[in-house]
Amino acid sequence: MFSKEESREFMAIFPDIVRDLTDAGRHTDIPEVTKRFAKVLQYNVPTGKKTRGLSTVIAYKMLERPENLTPENIRLANILGWCVELLRACGQVLDDMIDRSEIRHNKLSWYKNDQVGFNAIADSTMMENSVYAILRKYFSDHSLYVPLLELFQDITIRSALGKSLEGEITNGNRHDLSKMTMTNFSLISKYRTGYFNLQLPVASAMYLAKMGDPEQHRQARTILLEMGHYFQVQKDFMNCFGKPGFTDRIGSDIEEGKCSWLAVVALQRVNNAQRQIMEKYYGKEGDEAIEAVKNLYVELGLPATYEKYEEQSYKIINTHIQQISKGLPHKLFLTLLEQMYVSDE
Repeated sequence: MFSKEESREFMAIFPDIVRDLTDAGRHTDIPEVTKRFAKVLQYNVPTGKKTRGLSTVIAYKMLERPENLTPENIRLANILGWCVELLRACGQVLDDMIDRSEIRHNKLSWYKNDQVGFNAIADSTMMENSVYAILRKYFSDHSLYVPLLELFQDITIRSALGKSLEGEITNGNRHDLSKMTMTNFSLISKYRTGYFNLQLPVASAMYLAKMGDPEQHRQARTILLEMGHYFQVQKDFMNCFGKPGFTDRIGSDIEEGKCSWLAVVALQRVNNAQRQIMEKYYGKEGDEAIEAVKNLYVELGLPATYEKYEEQSYKIINTHIQQISKGLPHKLFLTLLEQMYVSDE
């Protein structure tokens, strides 16, 4: 989906973002903090596949009129993509603390580093507010600056609501299996995945292209949230049955007692003896717990169920994309869908 040139172009902007946020001339009385924040940014932001940020750029290029695709506007799209990545990074820093995750992107979670610990909370806050500093610097003269600003604020709140719901279900380490329902899973995938991973990149690109029609945004949001549910199901399956490297730790959803699609479907199918296995091992750390639950998933036929779900959902979403109107390019949504469909190969 993303060419090497697009990735290089995107990465080339990041040093400018760091300089904007750590300019020594802005905070001359706290140079140590400024220097440390540069390290925070370098460690946490340009990591992973940067799919959300790059999707912002790709979406803009597909939405904007050809005559407006100037080098400066493409640069602004890349800067906007880094705003999305900054918001992703600040959320993941907090997620790792809440979930007590050891590893993120094949290295220590930020809070696990020496002399970081709970300081990571302040670091996350600084990264979140840095988003608005960048938006103000580069987009305050844009005709749709206020809707763009409100979009980032709205998605931030919705993501927090999703994390809060997830926390209510896991209830610390006291995992309540009765709350692991398809309704709750759908809400989590909507608030934690659909809004942030898909709506934010596309909607922000739409605003940059001066597409402010509420009906356009409604149609885009509807299909993007549907794709978000599909993406979360795939992500949950790959966390358990994917190849090493797809996730930071195979089976971490089991250890953390997540309200995953696999757990929800399993609990719909279990008999009393099988439910006892879930009660005993789900939400427990260690390879024994992971293997016990994973074996139960296989016994319940979940891999085959997933394959059927994936194929059917892909076709349904494809059909819904063809029904989009209001001047939204079908190619954009088909490209996003195709990227998700092949991402586990």
